[in-house]
Amino acid sequence: MLYGAEYWPTKRRHVQQLSVAEMRMLRWFCGHTRRDRVRNEVIRGRVGVAPIEEKLTQHRLRWFGHVQRRPHKAPVRNGVLERVDNVKRGRGRPKLTWDESVKRDLKDCNISKEIALDMSAWRLAINVHEP
Repeated sequence: MLYGAEYWPTKRRHVQQLSVAEMRMLRWFCGHTRRDRVRNEVIRGRVGVAPIEEKLTQHRLRWFGHVQRRPHKAPVRNGVLERVDNVKRGRGRPKLTWDESVKRDLKDCNISKEIALDMSAWRLAINVHEP
């Protein structure tokens, strides 16, 4: 019953594809080609855009904060945070879940879950600064 794209973690190859497409658009926007050999950081600095991976992390954490602030009986909270634990997983490496990717993002950004209850503090904590 989980329908939004927010529930599935993004794979590294998808992030890489998004990053390549974004850089292609930024180069086009600046009037450069790959042949001009202008570094990505220089183009990002000129346009003033943060890397797409950081923006995806910010979006995922923003949705997590929204879910945390919902009442416990809300359908969004029931569907995301209360999973069935007795489901048998297949062999091999377990698939990355949305919860695990949010935990990784919180650890990487050095943010605690409790801040999510205060919306203004949460926005300041997860905000990605543009270069």
